[in-house]
Amino acid sequence: MSAAPTTMPMRASVARTFLALCGRDLWVTVRHDPVAFLAQALLQPVFFLFVFGRVLPDIGAARGAYGTQLLPGVLALTLVLTALQNTALPLVIEFSFTKEIEDRLLAPLPVWMVGVQKLVIAALRGLVAAVLILPLGALILPSGIDLAGASWPGFAAVLLVGAVAGAAVGLVLGTAVPPNRINVAFALVLTPLIFTGATFYPWAALGSLRWFQIVTLLNPLTYVSEGMRGALTAVPHLATGWMALGLAGSLALFGLLGLWGFERRAVD
Repeated sequence: MSAAPTTMPMRASVARTFLALCGRDLWVTVRHDPVAFLAQALLQPVFFLFVFGRVLPDIGAARGAYGTQLLPGVLALTLVLTALQNTALPLVIEFSFTKEIEDRLLAPLPVWMVGVQKLVIAALRGLVAAVLILPLGALILPSGIDLAGASWPGFAAVLLVGAVAGAAVGLVLGTAVPPNRINVAFALVLTPLIFTGATFYPWAALGSLRWFQIVTLLNPLTYVSEGMRGALTAVPHLATGWMALGLAGSLALFGLLGLWGFERRAVD
């Protein structure tokens, strides 16, 4: 009979601690390094939009409507890469150099929930960066953005799941790669991730290049990019069922691997 009264305060304490850690990280982002965060998250996507969506159509190297196909992919890229980098890089530093992770592990939380807290903060940063791409795209692209037929519930769902999936990939990298190899790992992972993730082209347009179309299905970014196209534009895209399956599978696979790797590193 006494188990329930004891369990409820413990759960409340865990929830308060989790929220306190999240609040601290958000305060650090807003108070101490907002410029650095925005520069890291937005500089590359802005140049992608400007060069591919503005310069190439203006010089006749791409069709004027290419920006409509490009914007959802750049938005997805910003979402996933920001979440990924904001999980992987801090973890490498905290596990290997500053040892700040040890303080977090002393908090009254299960070890795996400390990993979840890292995922949540990185996903929130990815969401902020991705949402900022919409007004920037309207300013940069010559024809602006036509969002009259957008599905905002679908857009919100892809944003949320894509951000957490990107953070989960970062959790895997941040716990599996030795600190002295993280630069090499980023070079080996990020370049294929960017260029096989349907960022610069709709997946449906790869029908004449079937082998490459199949390869792109192994990339979780493909499902985020196609989800963005399906939610924001009328551009042909991957079937909704396959997008949902790909997003759910990516989230489950990388989430479980990442949390397992985090707990293993924390215990070591």
